[in-house]
Amino acid sequence: MKVLNFGSLNMDYVYQVDHILVPGETLTSSSRNTFCGGKGLNQSIAMARAGVPVYHAGLIGEGGEPLLAACEENGVNTEFIRTVEGPCGHTMIQVDRDGQNCILLFGGSNRCMTRAFVDEVLSHFEKGDMLVLQNEINELDYIIDCAWEKGMRIVLNPSPYDSALDACDLSKISLFLVNEIEGFQITGEKEPDRILSVIREKYPRAGIVLTLGGQGSVYQDETGVYHQGIYKVKAVDTTAAGDTFTGYFISSILDGMPPAEGLSLAAKASAIAVSRPGATASIPVREEVLKAELA
Repeated sequence: MKVLNFGSLNMDYVYQVDHILVPGETLTSSSRNTFCGGKGLNQSIAMARAGVPVYHAGLIGEGGEPLLAACEENGVNTEFIRTVEGPCGHTMIQVDRDGQNCILLFGGSNRCMTRAFVDEVLSHFEKGDMLVLQNEINELDYIIDCAWEKGMRIVLNPSPYDSALDACDLSKISLFLVNEIEGFQITGEKEPDRILSVIREKYPRAGIVLTLGGQGSVYQDETGVYHQGIYKVKAVDTTAAGDTFTGYFISSILDGMPPAEGLSLAAKASAIAVSRPGATASIPVREEVLKAELA
């Protein structure tokens, strides 16, 4: 089985601030750093560092050369990454003194997908292969439909949640990975039990991972409901926490781990990631996660 991540590649411009800006406020940042990121790239690198052979499909624009290099340096297969004219996808990220962040996203080259490119990439994959998706690229509905027709197993992190997802047939998804905000946007419910219940009712064939910040995470499928608390660390930067969790949880599925063990592995990897700055730079390798003694 092959794993394909059809996702975004962004340059992240990270500003350290005392607090997240409010409307109308001007604030001086104490530093600015540039990192490779994008939910797609972060999740590909997380899977690769967790030991998953992963292909990444995506587009980079002007100034995006470090993104390709980051994939190559981390063992991500770059056969399906192409360069296009125009600006690269990028973000402006504020990180406050407690490590919390807010992110402004510009799609750039990530929004230049064509159906011809999608067809070319998917022609190299077959029934039983896994497709990992987020919502930072265009043509998401077409990608889902084509992968479904091929019999691929589709994993979706519906972030950011916007109107593009309304065009997608989410009944074709095998596994959802959502946080509390995305869970509310999908279901209209705020309580975790209700979020899980409504998603289960709407998409009974799908597994669901719901991450709950400081309250840990929950996984639900036809076998039951599994809970995982957090591993406590001093938060430095939470930017790649969710993507690290996603990559490691997917690796646990591919390794055939029981859900409870997979949640624990992903939670531990995510905790290590938030303890240091940057997106891809913060993602730990599998050996580090397995050796970490966290409570």
